[in-house]
Amino acid sequence: MGSAPSLDQFDIKILAHLQREGRCSNVELADAVGLSPSPCLVRTKRMQEMGVIVGYGADIALEKLGRYVIVFSEVTISSHRRNDFRRFEEVAGQHCEIVEWYNVSGGYDYLLKIVAPSVARFQELMERLLQDDIGIEKFKSRIVLRQSSGRRSYPLGLIATLRNRT
Repeated sequence: MGSAPSLDQFDIKILAHLQREGRCSNVELADAVGLSPSPCLVRTKRMQEMGVIVGYGADIALEKLGRYVIVFSEVTISSHRRNDFRRFEEVAGQHCEIVEWYNVSGGYDYLLKIVAPSVARFQELMERLLQDDIGIEKFKSRIVLRQSSGRRSYPLGLIATLRNRT
């Protein structure tokens, strides 16, 4: 999914630690990965400038804020021209309830992850998308009943190792 920048094992260790502990200080990060603080900071800043590190954020416990539903929707676009995909993605990006979208292969074109305060709000969103006439031919949705587990980090060591072998 894009060209891979040149990263070594220390870079991967830095990234892995930041995934787990994004609020750590540079001194804590350097100690965790086995570097002195100055080179650790240089590496971190370099990865930010390269676009490998794109931001830092808090992991929010949504259930503490109120009621919500997570819905996965499979969307099929009626026309498969580049501009039709671009238009769909542009409009999807304007709706804060659509938190992730993926252009996928298979029986449909997009998989959307939607987080809404209620099923009714989700329904309103889908009706708005259909009314916007952005080429949605059909959609199929699945409401998450229970999130059993999940990782909030990527298998960086595995990805970097496989990249270096090819």
